[in-house]
Formats: sequence, C-alpha cells, structure tokens
Amino acid sequence: MKTSRYILAVLACLIAGSVFANGTIIQLSGTLSVKRADGSTRILSMRSEVIPGDTLETQKDSYAQIKFKDGATITMKPNTQFTVAAYTFVEARPKEDNAVFSLLKGGIRAVSGLISKRGDEDSYKMNTTTATIGIRGTTFDVDDCKAGSCKKDGAGDDAVHEAGVYVSVRDGEVRVANGAGSLFVSAGQFGFIAANNILPKLLPGDPGLGFIPQSSMVETITAGGKNAGVCD
Repeated sequence: MKTSRYILAVLACLIAGSVFANGTIIQLSGTLSVKRADGSTRILSMRSEVIPGDTLETQKDSYAQIKFKDGATITMKPNTQFTVAAYTFVEARPKEDNAVFSLLKGGIRAVSGLISKRGDEDSYKMNTTTATIGIRGTTFDVDDCKAGSCKKDGAGDDAVHEAGVYVSVRDGEVRVANGAGSLFVSAGQFGFIAANNILPKLLPGDPGLGFIPQSSMVETITAGGKNAGVCD
C-alpha cells in the first residue's frame, strides 16, 4: 500500500508540474528564494520551476533569470522581489493568454514572448508601486526606487535617485498608466512615475539603472535543501 501511495504521489507531482509549471530558472548567480501561495518558502536552484502565485526574491549580489513557456524572460537584479500574479499560455489558444507580473521592489529586465505579440493587447501586464505597464513585443527595464532607494552611478552613498519607478525601453514600446493618465515610452526613451496620482513623464536621458552584468549570470546552483515531500 505504501508503494502504491508513493507511485500515486509521484504521478500527481508530474501532472501538476506539466499543468502548473509555467517558468523555469535558466540562469542563477547567488541566492534566490521563493514564497509560494500556500505560504511555504524554499531556496531555488537551476532548473527550478516557477508557478503562478510565486513571489521570488534575490539576495545581495544575486541575479536570476526565469524563462516562461511563451519564450518571455525576466532577469532579476539583486535585492529584488517579483511576483507571478497570473500566467496562462496555451500555444493553440491565444485568446486565453494572460500574464500578470508584479515588481514589489528592486529591478528587472523583461524580454517579452508570444503573449505580448498576439491576441489581446491587455494580456501582458507588469504592475509596480506607481503604475501598470502594458506592452506589445518589447524589451524593457523597470527599477523601483520608491520601495527602496537607488544610488546614482559613480556618486557617493548619500546621492540617490528621486523616489519613484523608472522605465527604460530598449526595443518596442510600452504604455505606462496610473490614476493620473498614461504615457507611451518607445525604444531609446526613459520614463518616470513618481506616484499613483502623478502623471508619468519622459526623462531627458538615461537614469543609469539598467545595467545587468552578463558575466555575473553564471549558471551556479545555490546551496540549500529541498522540501521533504515527493514533489521538488
């Protein structure tokens, strides 16, 4: 009976993984943890799965990259919290596409996949503390300097960026919207959103927050134990 129950548990894990595992950690340098919707926490490693409801967090000097089923990638900077609020992708059913992400603190680089290039234009959203970002096939950076301070490059410890959310578009176009209105930010442009009730605005130049050292994205498996259950 114990053997039968174990086999059934393994089969359940395989089925759940195939249905619910929508993202995979493909690059990792440092420490990455996850808090699941059920409240459980664990340390992630290379090839760990990411599912809707996960809140991922990188530690100091840590970078992580997640690849989703539609081909999209999210690269997390150090000291970043990022939630996969919702994610649905079935290649044969574009009308069901749905990707909703939330940047809680820190910074990310997003490269969009098929969800942002087909079907409903509102099927991909990136929520931040001051605005929601919608896209149509693009590459962009988002840095939250409101939940925490962001130092200016090459400046002293006391020199920090103005509190708010910064958006840098590298390819394509994004629409930044909040309670005060909306703003389109195109490739080579930089946006700033100070608060939910303040209209987003374009910046005259690069705020210097988009740097992600590719040499640091080493495929390093982090230390840490696995859950005691059958499912990894």
